[in-house]
Amino acid sequence: MDNSHVAALQAKHQGLDRRLRDELNRPAPDETIVQALKKQKLQIKQEIVGVH
Repeated sequence: MDNSHVAALQAKHQGLDRRLRDELNRPAPDETIVQALKKQKLQIKQEIVGVH
């Protein structure tokens, strides 16, 4: 994979991180959403690591 693909994955990972932070900062975070975001972040992280 090329660097643009890695950069796109990193940007998506950062976006998920922001969404996760926002959800956790809510008065009553939805655990279903939190778990889904964490799972998506992990999948992207594994793909990024697999590229390098």
